[in-house]
Amino acid sequence: MSSPSKNKGANIIFLEVDPEDHKLTAERFPEATIIDHSLKGDELVKACKDFEVISTFIYSKFTADVIKKLKKLKLLCTRSVGFNHIDADACKKQKITVCNVPDYGSHVIAEHVFALLLSTIRHIPTANARVESGEFDYHGLRGMALRGDTIGIIGMGKIGERVARIAHGFGMHILGLDNRHKKELMEEQEVKYVTFEELLEKSDIITLHVPATDETYHMIDDVALHRMKKDVVLINTARGELIDSQALVSAVKGGKVKYALLDVMEHEKNFEENKELIDFPNVITTPHIAFYADESMKNMYIDCFESIESWLRGEEPRHVIKKRTIVSAKK
Repeated sequence: MSSPSKNKGANIIFLEVDPEDHKLTAERFPEATIIDHSLKGDELVKACKDFEVISTFIYSKFTADVIKKLKKLKLLCTRSVGFNHIDADACKKQKITVCNVPDYGSHVIAEHVFALLLSTIRHIPTANARVESGEFDYHGLRGMALRGDTIGIIGMGKIGERVARIAHGFGMHILGLDNRHKKELMEEQEVKYVTFEELLEKSDIITLHVPATDETYHMIDDVALHRMKKDVVLINTARGELIDSQALVSAVKGGKVKYALLDVMEHEKNFEENKELIDFPNVITTPHIAFYADESMKNMYIDCFESIESWLRGEEPRHVIKKRTIVSAKK
């Protein structure tokens, strides 16, 4: 672990802090610099070059080139589960300690999966608009039931496990993909662990809960989509890079995918790149808000604060990032 400054008031900068969270941050670290937006490249280096401690979120990219120029940096804390926006190898070379927040609210993300799913398959937005227009008529709004359907969960970590528990409550059949098979899920939620291919072929609904890595990049591509059932429902609240956007466009056009429910997208900062996909009426999108609830946001900051304070005391923070075991997605 990198060594803390002898000055316990080590220079700290917080990036991407929403206005609602300024007070919480300033109360804990009154001397810290707080910036409410993301930065990139030279702009990021310029803002952060004099700080020993950086707390960030997912849109400020700490590439190897950026890390190399941050000579004073000793602790980099991301207020997220994923850390693919940080070059961990470059940090290791410079002896920079990197922390994440492994579980600030897995339940709220799992809840958002079912918020997207239920509101779509029961036509809630369309029905609401119809009633508001003065038409109180159910015709044409016949929905889908979840009981008896098969849900395939790719990644059975904390979020995937929560999804399984909710799905079990709906009376769904549950297929799971993960290198680690949890006995309690198999016994209590009747999860059946299967291969990637079997999950694709047998699931009525598929939901993604793995990090973005070289191994998982475009794991849902033309080949994977071709293996899926016709009229499959595909849900992504993890990372946009897991799905090949152009392959998904083709699958939606061809009628393979009944609904694509996306809280994340491959090109989140470039609307034009996503426009064709977004414009399909059966592609439902939200702007990366699955994590964004009062309880989870507070937990996210508190966990990050505790990592910083542990480091300032000369202790190793609880949540130093560790190499992840990635589920197999070989086709």
